Formats: sequence, C-alpha cells, structure tokens
Amino acid sequence: MQVIFIFGPAASGKHTIGSLLAKKLDLPLFHNHLTVDLVCKLFKFGSDEFKQLRAAIWKESFRAAAEGGQSFIFTFHPEKTVQANLIKELQSAVEDCGGRVQYIELLCPEAEIERRLDNPSRSQYGKLQDLDFYRELREAGQFEFSHLPTAHFSIDTQSVDAESAAERIHEYLMRHSG
Repeated sequence: MQVIFIFGPAASGKHTIGSLLAKKLDLPLFHNHLTVDLVCKLFKFGSDEFKQLRAAIWKESFRAAAEGGQSFIFTFHPEKTVQANLIKELQSAVEDCGGRVQYIELLCPEAEIERRLDNPSRSQYGKLQDLDFYRELREAGQFEFSHLPTAHFSIDTQSVDAESAAERIHEYLMRHSG
C-alpha cells in the first residue's frame, strides 16, 4: 500500500497532475478540496472547528485506506491552518500498516501561479482565484509550512505541461516502487 502525496502551492497543478497520474496508476485521487469543501459547509475555513474536523477526516481516511491496503493519491497545499504534526500522523498511519508515503513536490514560480489563478477550471472546487486576496495571504505568511518531509521527487510545473509532469512522476514511481 502506498500514498502518492502530491504537494505544492496554489495553481501548481496538483489536481490536474494528480488526476492524470491516477489514471496511469489506476488509483483513486483524494483531492484536498474534497475535505475542505465538505468541512466548509459547516465551519469557517481556518476556525478551530474546521481544523479539527479536517484533521479527523484526513486521519481516518489515511488509517482506513492503510488498514484496507488501498493505495491512493493525495493532494495537499501547504498552509498555516494545518497543524504542525498532522502530516507526520498521516504518514505514521500508513507506515504502521506496512505502507509507504511517496512525497512528490510540484514547484511553480510566483509569476506563473499568479497567471494561473484565474483559470476557469479552478472554480470547480472553489479554489482561490482572486489575485489580490492570494497576494494578501502570501504576504501574511499564510502559505508558510515547514512541517513536510523532504520530497522524494520534485518537478517544476512551469517547465513541463501536466501530461509530461504526470508521466515523469509515473516513471519515477515505477523505478522506486517496492
């Protein structure tokens, strides 16, 4: 059992690349916004209740998948509302059942992120699209998160299209599986 943990900034291509990779690997995609959108139906983003419920859903999902031997792809946008120890707890839930987490980092320069923010496809999951608000959050340090393990594989998504990025990640995973 393994979790392909794709992380990167807003508009770096996590969902698009994750979807393509999911098809290549025949694995489910557990996109971060599935949980965020659900929890936001009840609680304001960033509130204590929001953070607690999101963490509980992620923990239980990772635990149940690991216990059931269900590999999957998870996408994650590092940001301050995530508790510092949560990623380690998710990894432990997988490893305690004999599974493995592969960390895949998507890199993208700020100018490219800003260019991509208003892409209409981002509205499907209620993703951040307001450039001024994005800049305000960035300047306030909202996207700072130093609690991730070192990536096993990194790719700059400005330099390659989504299909090529998914193919390179797939090749890496095939060389490093087991």
